[in-house]
Amino acid sequence: MTNINASIIDQRLLGIQEEIRQQAETELGIKDSGRLKSLTFLYLCVKTLLDLDVDETFDCLTEGGGDFGIDAMHMSEELDGEFSVTLFQAKYKDNLEGNAGFPESGLNALINAIRHLFDPSSELESINDRLRFKVEAARSMIRDGYIPRVRAIACNNGLKWNEAAQEAITRSGFGDDVSWEHVNHDILIGILQRPKSVDTILRLTGKAVFEDMNFIRVCVGRILVSEVAELMRTHGDVLLERNIRRYLGLQGNRVNEGIRTTLYSDNPANFYFFNNGLTLICNDFKYNNFQNSDYQVRVENLQIVNGGQTCMTILKTLEEMQAKGDNLPTEASVMVRIYELAKDNEDVVLQITQATNSQNPVDLKDLRSNDEIQRRLEVSIHDLGYNYRRKRIDKTTSSIDITSGAAAEAILAVWRYSPHQAKFMTREHFGKLYDKIFTYDLNGTQTIIAVLLYRIAENHRRRPSEKDPIFVRYASSFIAMQMGFQLRTDMQVDNDRLDHRNFAKAKILIDQKGEDYFAAAVIDIDKALKDLYGDEPISLQQLSATFRRGDLIYDLMIMHVNRTLKATK
Repeated sequence: MTNINASIIDQRLLGIQEEIRQQAETELGIKDSGRLKSLTFLYLCVKTLLDLDVDETFDCLTEGGGDFGIDAMHMSEELDGEFSVTLFQAKYKDNLEGNAGFPESGLNALINAIRHLFDPSSELESINDRLRFKVEAARSMIRDGYIPRVRAIACNNGLKWNEAAQEAITRSGFGDDVSWEHVNHDILIGILQRPKSVDTILRLTGKAVFEDMNFIRVCVGRILVSEVAELMRTHGDVLLERNIRRYLGLQGNRVNEGIRTTLYSDNPANFYFFNNGLTLICNDFKYNNFQNSDYQVRVENLQIVNGGQTCMTILKTLEEMQAKGDNLPTEASVMVRIYELAKDNEDVVLQITQATNSQNPVDLKDLRSNDEIQRRLEVSIHDLGYNYRRKRIDKTTSSIDITSGAAAEAILAVWRYSPHQAKFMTREHFGKLYDKIFTYDLNGTQTIIAVLLYRIAENHRRRPSEKDPIFVRYASSFIAMQMGFQLRTDMQVDNDRLDHRNFAKAKILIDQKGEDYFAAAVIDIDKALKDLYGDEPISLQQLSATFRRGDLIYDLMIMHVNRTLKATK
């Protein structure tokens, strides 16, 4: 009998297949319809689970010959001496009954890959280039002392792996350094389904404060962790629709591990003092005003805007304790703040979410989307014939679409001379680097031109020609910076004089000389590398580290200054 969720996913793949067909052929060389459908399933899993845009998702894909059983790989930036690596292996069958288990051989291949690929001294033989460059980047970070935290995800349109495969995972000896997840059609449907309103009752413990402040009703109280776990068990990710962080898991995340340790401790009641608490929003809340404590607060359209990590970790830890037969921490509680906001009060929702999450390394693009500078860029860029996507869209972008994330990366590299931050600090583009990137005088022309130059460099990174040197795989942001120098030299303008009045001239120069700019930039970077390393061969790990650290920036800028001085004489 056909599984309804498996059928829905299969139908969804048909539409996605057509959207990515051209990119699959040009970047991965996949034309065969059978392989394309399997790739589409992998693409859907990566995009959905990691919440990436189209180009970011394709960058992760490594499927093909010599993939070591790894069909996709995503690597995060370094944070507190650690970085996370997510590995995918996908198996898709046209059988829509959804009853085939994930193959044991697939899990064994993934185990062997993890054991081999994260050892910097291990030789990489018979590995495809897309995977090789990613693995060497990870190894470069390991050599610099950063600790990898690996998340292995097995995806199929069937059942989980069998007991023999689970025993293989246990025998691997990876322990907490690797977390294992199974994702199938049921899980994908659960994530993709449109969130529904959560109307429920929050059972507070002890005293609470209720107050009206600036037309917003506020409740501050305390809730038992057992209540939090039950709330998450009942409603799950629907509560996290507005939360801008995805669950990071227990292993390898020190904050979440700290939560777990406190709940397991001899005095879990101290949890209240060790945790920052939860911030919730709703459209309406009601309570019995005649009570003095232990309120039951009835909430409408509840959302967690800060504390999603805490809630998920509480749930996972209590489930783990229950499975082991351990005593549950019945006295442990956490502070909760509930804000009643009108349905049309979107700006306040974003401000609260941004303020309460600002201490965390999160993607703030959506929260910045209503800033004055973002709205101004949208208008300016539209007037020049392009579309500025300041808010996330769940569809393929065209050549005239510019996302705010792509703009930030390009501007930081081309106009702010920080190519290492452009490529390797994307987490901070809409955080601590935001004011550096989106200055008050930034205009639509500068944004478009930076993106067009960056696209040329990125196209070579994704699809290098035979004559492109190997460092192009890591140096696209540096190449874009050099291309910006050359364009300004040809136009004889400074950054602040590049605007709508000379946009057409700049666009024509890029169309006519963009590839020449790229070739000249490659020569500059090759010279800078030779000045740094001499004639010694440079490994991929060295290249990755060199561009990640920004070692060449000073030399490249000196080249530009000397070239400019020579031209003015």
